[in-house]
Amino acid sequence: MPAISQSALTFQSGGKPIRLAAYLPETPDAPLPAVVALHGAGGNVAGMGQYASTLAAHGFAVYLLHYFDRTGTESADKPTILRNFPLWIKTLWDAISFVETQPQVDRDRIALLGFSLGAYLSLANSAIDPRVKAVVEFFGGMPKEMHLFMRRLCPVLILHGEADQTIPIEEAYQLQKLLEKKGIPYEITTYPGAGHGFEDETIWRDAGLRSLRFLQKYLTAP
Repeated sequence: MPAISQSALTFQSGGKPIRLAAYLPETPDAPLPAVVALHGAGGNVAGMGQYASTLAAHGFAVYLLHYFDRTGTESADKPTILRNFPLWIKTLWDAISFVETQPQVDRDRIALLGFSLGAYLSLANSAIDPRVKAVVEFFGGMPKEMHLFMRRLCPVLILHGEADQTIPIEEAYQLQKLLEKKGIPYEITTYPGAGHGFEDETIWRDAGLRSLRFLQKYLTAP
């Protein structure tokens, strides 16, 4: 694996300092395709480090977004999510605006990768933000409200456990139908017996490989 550099960056959103953890290949073939990654409702940014390192080792500039910084949230229940979702969407928009100014980044090749709540935010943003070229969504879905505001869609990789009790598999199938209706390229993999968060290491490895191939297909292919 090539050497990876890690650094802590900060930008402003709504007058608040927002942290970004940057993972970059130490000898980049600049400019690089970029991936902005979003944690779930538990707020576990550190848990995404392995994914970020792997993607960076394959030539991506990866930025883990601490979007809870905007609202002072540590973990989010349903009322907190409903109250703060629009602010987090704006924070994600501002994060992309910051990332696209980074000297290592090709601003025309930016994707989002989200887990659970982060997947909902990624998909919602991608429906209104033309800068997003692809989305990898882990056990999330498209918020129903976005059907009213949707301006566009981009290619999506859907990864979901068939036994998910937190976000039912129906969310994945509804997103699949939406993408088919709009004629947008997508890939979907559902894992039999898997619940929310994929506890099985084999599933994580498979999902990680699929994520890498999907991002390479839509961000690094000529």
